Amino acid sequence: MIPVAEFKQFTEQQPAFKVLKPWWDVLAEYLTVAMLMIGVFGCTLQVTQDKIICLPNHEPQENLSDAPCQQLLPRRSPEQMGALQEVKGLKNNLDLQQYSFINQLCYETALHWYAKYFPYLVVIHTLIFMVCTSFWFKFPGTSSKIEHFISILGKCFDSPWTTRALSEVSGENQKGPAAAGQASATIVATAGAAPGKAGEGEKEKVLAEPEKVVTEPPVVTLLDKKEGEQAKALFEKVKKFRVHVEEGDILYTMYIRQTVLKVCKFLAILVYNLVYVEKISFLVACRVATSEVTGYASFCCNHTKAHLFSKLAFCYISFVCIYGLTCIYTLYWLFHRPLKEYSFRSVREETGMGDIPDVKNDFAFMLHLIDQYDSLYSKRFAVFLSEVSESRLKQLNLNHEWTPEKLRQKLQRNAAGRLELALCMLPGLPDTIFELSEVESLRLEAICDITFPPGLSQLVHLQELSLLHSPTRLPFSLQVFLRDHLKVMRVKCEELREVPLWVFGLRGLEELHLEGLFPQELARAATLESLRELKQLKVLSLRSNAGKVPASVTDVAGHLQRLSLHNDGARLVALNSLKKLAALRELELVACGLERIPHAVFSLGALQELDLKDNHLRSIEEILSFQHCRKLVTLRLWHNQIAYVPEHVRKLRSLEQLYLSYNKLETLPSQLGLCSGLRLLDVSHNGLHSLPPEVGLLQNLQHLALSYNALEALPDELFFCRKLRTLLLGDNQLSQLSPHVGALRALSRLELKGNRLEVLPEELGNCGGLKKAGLLVEDTLYQGLPAEVRDKMEEE
Repeated sequence: MIPVAEFKQFTEQQPAFKVLKPWWDVLAEYLTVAMLMIGVFGCTLQVTQDKIICLPNHEPQENLSDAPCQQLLPRRSPEQMGALQEVKGLKNNLDLQQYSFINQLCYETALHWYAKYFPYLVVIHTLIFMVCTSFWFKFPGTSSKIEHFISILGKCFDSPWTTRALSEVSGENQKGPAAAGQASATIVATAGAAPGKAGEGEKEKVLAEPEKVVTEPPVVTLLDKKEGEQAKALFEKVKKFRVHVEEGDILYTMYIRQTVLKVCKFLAILVYNLVYVEKISFLVACRVATSEVTGYASFCCNHTKAHLFSKLAFCYISFVCIYGLTCIYTLYWLFHRPLKEYSFRSVREETGMGDIPDVKNDFAFMLHLIDQYDSLYSKRFAVFLSEVSESRLKQLNLNHEWTPEKLRQKLQRNAAGRLELALCMLPGLPDTIFELSEVESLRLEAICDITFPPGLSQLVHLQELSLLHSPTRLPFSLQVFLRDHLKVMRVKCEELREVPLWVFGLRGLEELHLEGLFPQELARAATLESLRELKQLKVLSLRSNAGKVPASVTDVAGHLQRLSLHNDGARLVALNSLKKLAALRELELVACGLERIPHAVFSLGALQELDLKDNHLRSIEEILSFQHCRKLVTLRLWHNQIAYVPEHVRKLRSLEQLYLSYNKLETLPSQLGLCSGLRLLDVSHNGLHSLPPEVGLLQNLQHLALSYNALEALPDELFFCRKLRTLLLGDNQLSQLSPHVGALRALSRLELKGNRLEVLPEELGNCGGLKKAGLLVEDTLYQGLPAEVRDKMEEE
């Protein structure tokens, strides 16, 4: 006997797969179980009981025909039947083995194949139906996607974040405390409360006491850090799964194929069963050539299970018909609507999450199947497709991680002396920032998609804002706040057209620093947004690849005091617009590919500082024209290719700082000594072999940098510069240091490392301001100084 449990493995699937089984698949499973029981029952009877019983036919040989027994017997008259009864006790002269032989032989030759194999056919067909139904759950190409989907679906359904997100959105869509109470009750009921009178009573109680709902927030709104991290991981899984599954439609195709196969199988079974079911008969005539063995050639056989098999066959055909109708309905469901597209329109309208995207292909098909089971699954799953929901979760996690206490530990004073909070590479902007009202400068770097909330207005001391590769949206209501408070704005992005437009409307702005590139086709025009609204702008810094000075710079010509253009090596051609900057005091043209000093600079009568760092200047003959810039005090010509300084540098009497480091100078003109106002001279990193004695005329010189040259000796006149405080002579070829160095009483820093000195003059002790920390020299040379000199330098 074959127990039904042996076939259990054919119908077993993971319990979680039931969510992908619509009602017709569930009904089909029950029908297959019923059909399988019919087949197993018939097979059991076949194995355990006699299949057929045969008796010899006593009709005379000449009266025998091919007609079956049931057609021969009714032709007998009552008298003949009585005669048969009289001979009933006659022996047939057959023993048990002969009967068994005749039974087996007639079963194989006379009984119709349908009557013999009916139960086995039922089992085989039912197993095929089972395989067709569950094949997509077993096939490697589909089962992996299904298992992954079911796993994610269950986690999304049970995630506390799902309930919280739906609760928050529902709360936003309601007005008033009573409406909020209704929303909370609805969410709790939807999340799993059993419907019934008790549920209605609870809802009425909530509506009757709205104050309790408002003052006692539900537990589901509390989300700890661990649950937040789990929800964050779910968002990433859903994104990757969606990308993977939406690429193809193998699930949809496999489901259609197995359904079509079941329909074809149903039609074939139905046709041949209706044709052959009448072949199951109770009496069977059997004619076999066994007269030499048994003495008889004709037998009348009784198919012992014919009556039961005929009843089972009709039951089986009925189940098959119902099964076939479900398959036909499945085909209708598959083709009467586009199952490869799924719209969350109703979910968007119900939850208010307008950014939930529609899906397609296998992702859409599985969601359609889920809706046949319970549409609540897709509704809760949709929460993890919403970017709004994800951003809220990120915000919650950020607030958990970045508490006000932790943020206060990051507060530091920046170069301008403002109390600055710097945040880098965060997934968002913590709301807790706006609890630090003492913040004066906010620096945000590599933070994507920032949207400032209304809480920004709580930073009443905010004066400086830096957005470095951090795209930002600012509500209109906050623009007024920033316009009144912000003094310094820094924006760095890939392209300047990404700079938020609201930046150019901050009327109270005093400093604007922009960094980004113009597109190649627009670099030559270098079009920048209008700066007319920036009525108080004093400092403008632009780091880009502009081909000319942006025309909009002239919008602030009347009050702009400092302009910095850093071109990263791109050549700046058109500079005539600089002439309009009459109030400009500081000008930086760094890495602009300049080969000559721009003539437009000489028209800037108010100019005090000029920086031409990192250009391609070879000649500075135009330096004579700087005499028109009567207020010029600082000139930076460092990091160029200047080979000599012209003699008319003497005209720059008002110059106080001159930077010529990192050039190709080998000599300095003696006329440099006529720049009587010079306080700082930096000619380090050149190829100087000597200094002109006239350098001693620089009586106001306080800082002299001669490091990294080829100086072999210093003129004694140098030590006439009695105000010298810093003297840098490192990495030269000096073999001795003049004892006149003791005349530099104000000297506080002296660098001598990297020379050929063998001894230091003891007159260094006369430099009252020089201490050990300010003397940069090899230890052996320092130890060679007299003890009293060293003691004097080491005094506090």
